Amino acid sequence: MNMFNDFTRSRAAWCLPVLIGAAVCTSACSGGADSGTGAGGNKGVTAGTTDDRPKQPIELTVYAAGVSPEEFDSRFRDVLKAKFPHITIQYRTNTKGNSLEELVSAGMVPDLIRTDIPTLKSSYLDLELGYDLTELIKANRYDMSRFDPSFTQEMADAGRTGAIYGLPVPPYFPTVLYYNKTLFDKFGVPYPRDGMTWDEVYETAKKMSRSEGGTVYRGFSANFNSILRDNPFSLPVLDPITDKLADLETWKKIFNNYKRFYDLPNNTVEKTMNEENNVFGKGNVAMQANQHNIYLIIPPEINWDIVSQPMMADAPKRTGQRGPAYWSITRQSRHKEEAFRVIMEMLTDEVQLEDAKKGIPTTLVKKEIRDALGQGHPVYGSKNMKAISYNEPSAPTPKRKPELTDINGGSQTSVLYQQFIPFAQGKKDVNTALRDVEESLKKLLEQEKNK
Repeated sequence: MNMFNDFTRSRAAWCLPVLIGAAVCTSACSGGADSGTGAGGNKGVTAGTTDDRPKQPIELTVYAAGVSPEEFDSRFRDVLKAKFPHITIQYRTNTKGNSLEELVSAGMVPDLIRTDIPTLKSSYLDLELGYDLTELIKANRYDMSRFDPSFTQEMADAGRTGAIYGLPVPPYFPTVLYYNKTLFDKFGVPYPRDGMTWDEVYETAKKMSRSEGGTVYRGFSANFNSILRDNPFSLPVLDPITDKLADLETWKKIFNNYKRFYDLPNNTVEKTMNEENNVFGKGNVAMQANQHNIYLIIPPEINWDIVSQPMMADAPKRTGQRGPAYWSITRQSRHKEEAFRVIMEMLTDEVQLEDAKKGIPTTLVKKEIRDALGQGHPVYGSKNMKAISYNEPSAPTPKRKPELTDINGGSQTSVLYQQFIPFAQGKKDVNTALRDVEESLKKLLEQEKNK
């Protein structure tokens, strides 16, 4: 059973006004401008931008890898059809023969693409599709302050030029701590709670790691990919200014924090990352650090709940997260204005409120939408969904300088967890494991430079 579907991620969010101030200021600083509500309740969109004259029929192609047609239709199609009857949406996803690279090669460039940070370079910019939305944001007086600043800042950083290549679309995947209520009841140990530290979780794992009646009960498990990459320090793998591993001492601290759990008796780590990710669903693991992820399926017989991501003593009190995807426009599109209006409609308060009720965390700062997370949902409606917003999302990881060679985020994370596994198994010490991470990064950089 695949419990974890890794979707395609995060520095200082206070820099947001510097990078996108012109776009925001058009709406927030307009003073006497006729400001109203447009595009489905987005404050900061000037009412005068709406043109009520009959529209010529057009067709827009939307491409979103990893999103099924059924999901796109249930979340967006009816809303778009009602708002834009003159626009026909052709939807494509990455089925066989329909990879983005194949479509671009065939001259069938979509108008709208669901991009993400780890592959923004390889699957958008390197394909010469990049289009900066700044002018459309200004022209439509679109209020960028609606979004969590960590998400808009990350996109501004990711292109390494300050360009805004996309607007953040749910879901994003925050790290939480899952726990098996049945096991805690069985052994008479109090449930985990929001706001715990890793030291407290470690003491709880000691109590829950045991062998009884021929069954081994593990106290702790983790999705390595999530807990390493989505760390609350916002620590990158590749250093932003040099060709080496970023901040060796902090990575040692992170590696050692998790390694101690796997040194506990009866809490041996699984042989592979996938096995470790999936072990919580077997019913004999008390706690697992993993993402809140609508695509993560826990068997219904597991009586589970979640609490906030535990904190390291000297880390910022922020929730590590796999950031959202982004709706982007291609530079080749002949209908950029219409495409931008479609994006605005897919990101309205109303659409995101319905998403939130389905358990999909919003990219907006609006409290009412955040608080609606999972309301009425057959699974999430009974869970501690406030754990997800217990702390604010972590700041984006600092990105490489534009003049430096970079590596896709997914490749960086891969070399990290590939070395953590033998470290957790006791086959390498922390210095050797992190030295091997750095050597792998250097090889990837050399390959990138030789392309």
